[in-house]
Amino acid sequence: MVAQPKPRISEEDYLTFERANRTKHEYYAGQIYAMAGAKEPHNLIAGNTHAALHRQLRQRPCRVYQSDMRVKVIRTGLHTYPDVVVVCGQPQFTDDVHDAIVNPMVIIEVLSASTERYDRGMKFQQYRTIETLRAYVLIAQDHQHIECYARQDTGQWLFQEASEPAQQVELAAIRCTLTIDDIYEKVDLEERDFGLPGDIPPFSI
Repeated sequence: MVAQPKPRISEEDYLTFERANRTKHEYYAGQIYAMAGAKEPHNLIAGNTHAALHRQLRQRPCRVYQSDMRVKVIRTGLHTYPDVVVVCGQPQFTDDVHDAIVNPMVIIEVLSASTERYDRGMKFQQYRTIETLRAYVLIAQDHQHIECYARQDTGQWLFQEASEPAQQVELAAIRCTLTIDDIYEKVDLEERDFGLPGDIPPFSI
């Protein structure tokens, strides 16, 4: 038997569905994808990262959002929920509801076994099409490791990383730093799993 293709839904239908639900879903190419709940290390790391940036940006014209703020990638149509987003200047939203921004300057994802391949691959490829994006940060949740990809004026991406206590990565575009000690404060690290991560399954309505 040949599997029937899943019906595609419009972006308008996705937004109607998403705004009526308490759980979050990504949207891409006519399909929606359910987002799994996060474990304690993930939540602590994301919270510590938000707090560290909020503290450094308090007196500056930048805003730090947590994972409830959706980002739309205009060029590809992807709707997604990064763990932390920084916008400097006036945030630009997709519509009057103000629940999706299109001009992030920094995007931060906390990695998990089920999403790491996606975050490093297709998602980063799409994020790179956002003209305002200046830094993409990946933070491990099962060991101490922060990676930062910073866009240069030439269009190339400069890589830096930190993994030892007191080490830090610099977010030059917003003049902030993320230190290992701050990001992993009170985090009980999980056992590392070197298996291949699975893909996020599509969700139908």
